[in-house]
Amino acid sequence: MVDSCNFGIGELSRRTAVNIETIRYYERIGLLPSPPRTEGGHRLYSEAHRKRLVFIRRSRELGFTIDEIHNLLGLVEGGYTCGEVQAVALDHLKHIRRKITDLRRMERTLADTAARCAGGTSPDCPIVDVLSQELRQ
Repeated sequence: MVDSCNFGIGELSRRTAVNIETIRYYERIGLLPSPPRTEGGHRLYSEAHRKRLVFIRRSRELGFTIDEIHNLLGLVEGGYTCGEVQAVALDHLKHIRRKITDLRRMERTLADTAARCAGGTSPDCPIVDVLSQELRQ
């Protein structure tokens, strides 16, 4: 990751819209390689760090887990085929669609329950009743 353009963590944060503590976290877990440091101990990031961090940020925005991002980065670094990356993306898409289905079910349940509630000052509340019920197996 040698690059002539070196900048500090604050500048990297600004250029990538990633919080400084998140950058440090990604370094600790190995998603972002640790940069060289100055004699004073300050990190010096390169353009390669910036590009990788943008990749990580965009992946997170699309809902990829840390493990999935590790996998994607492993593919990128190890010489990947488009088909391999597509397989990861399609698997992730299945998970997203499952979550959307679950969210729609939760929305219907909560909307139906809230519609049965008259509000007011009565201690009887269908919302509390539904939240107190055991789940059916």
